[in-house]
Amino acid sequence: MLVTTDQAGRPPLDKARLGSDNPELMPDLTVEVVDQLPSTNAEAADRARAGAPDGLVVVADHQSAGRGRLDRTWETPPGTAVTFSLILRPEVPVARWPWLPLLTGYAVDKALQASGLEAGVKWPNDVLVGDKKVAGILVERVETPDGPTAVVGVGINVGLGTDELPVPTATSLELELGRPVDRTDVLVEVLNTIREAVDAWEMGGEPGVARLQESYAAACVTVGRDVRVDLPDGSALEGRAVQIDDVGRLVVEAGGARTAVSAGDVVHVRTA
Repeated sequence: MLVTTDQAGRPPLDKARLGSDNPELMPDLTVEVVDQLPSTNAEAADRARAGAPDGLVVVADHQSAGRGRLDRTWETPPGTAVTFSLILRPEVPVARWPWLPLLTGYAVDKALQASGLEAGVKWPNDVLVGDKKVAGILVERVETPDGPTAVVGVGINVGLGTDELPVPTATSLELELGRPVDRTDVLVEVLNTIREAVDAWEMGGEPGVARLQESYAAACVTVGRDVRVDLPDGSALEGRAVQIDDVGRLVVEAGGARTAVSAGDVVHVRTA
């Protein structure tokens, strides 16, 4: 990733580099950059309902009301994050779609590792450096006239300083790398890596799912740890996270019994 020449000014994303004629981007990606949006996922969902094709990416240079799982909201200062949503119309059975948030997290993790970070994925939808969150993923299913569509939202903390972090358990690329980072470089690398991963998943069939399961589990920092899984009814499951099963669920072992939980079944997963 390139170092920015203007550390204090926090320059906007380079729209010219994100155009359709840019050879850096995979040809089946179309990127639209908007200066400011409340939520890229909401905008992408509207575009999908209006017929937007697979591969359209809506990017907000500044997102003012980002959404996470369970309708949690967040905002970062202008010029400090990469926030985008990718429209996908996967040619795989809908029963396999629960793999999408895990696949996306794995791809983001892979892209960030290419920059030199020791990153890992926290099941189901975060990317961590050490024990601190650097990126989050929200995948939503949207019903459209052309059939169900996936909107894949990604938010990556790039230029946040220590005093700008939303919570003490967050971090940013610049804090971890110790140097300025070009947000456009991050966006291009992450988009290409996600697109490649999605294409391999679509074409790979059952063997492709098995490879993804193995790769994700190897990158997942949750597996092998004692965890507390908070459930919607107020109860909690405590035990050792032992594996990711063949449909992307986290398997927790407690008292000799194993329980599999899906991303939609949990409120929080914390290290016990």
